[in-house]
Amino acid sequence: MTEAKTVRVVIEGRVQGVWFRGWTIEQAAARGLAGWVRNMANGSVEALFHGPAVTVDDMVAACRFGPPAATVTRVTVEPSVEAVGHDFHQRPTA
Repeated sequence: MTEAKTVRVVIEGRVQGVWFRGWTIEQAAARGLAGWVRNMANGSVEALFHGPAVTVDDMVAACRFGPPAATVTRVTVEPSVEAVGHDFHQRPTA
């Protein structure tokens, strides 16, 4: 059995208005991850990823680049104990 992992990720840079949330939903769903993504009022994007540790790490690595129109300048990752459902979805801006 593979070890599960949950992380909260904040992506900064040119990440709003470039389809980052939609891209994140597609990428996370393709990897079978649970969690959510949302825009933040400060211009960043926040996400919570839950799944097999190696898959979560792969998703975080992908967020360092994002979709083609994005310019990622920083990705902050911290462990999370937030409960997640079984799907990946978008949350309202916070």
